[in-house]
Amino acid sequence: MEKDLSELNLLSIFYFAMAGLTALTGSIPIVHVLLGLKMVSDPSFLGGGGPPPPFNPGWLFVGVGAAVIVISWTMAFLLLLSGLSLRAQRRYWMCFIVACVICLNVPLGTALGIFTLLVLNRPSVKEIFGVGRVG
Repeated sequence: MEKDLSELNLLSIFYFAMAGLTALTGSIPIVHVLLGLKMVSDPSFLGGGGPPPPFNPGWLFVGVGAAVIVISWTMAFLLLLSGLSLRAQRRYWMCFIVACVICLNVPLGTALGIFTLLVLNRPSVKEIFGVGRVG
């Protein structure tokens, strides 16, 4: 039981670190959003002195950059919530699903997700979380 609690605590620390890395790398597309806004607000920024293009590519920069930021920050929030839940031994299924999703983040997320799934599948850890208990 003590080993399970210490591993859950260690996993929660790794989830906090992964949340920080995800939020940090997810902030990089802010440059793309700002560049896209500059393209939209000043069409001469695109170069050339002719008429403006029929479709301003700045909107593509803004849309894709904003989507990447929202997805990354949402994942960072879920990682943070999962780390807190692992530490408090609550929300077993949310931790399980986040561990499955984070496996798509190669290579660090894959390692973290697999180790989390291995720990969460132990009967003693399920007992700590209260999974399978009636009442």
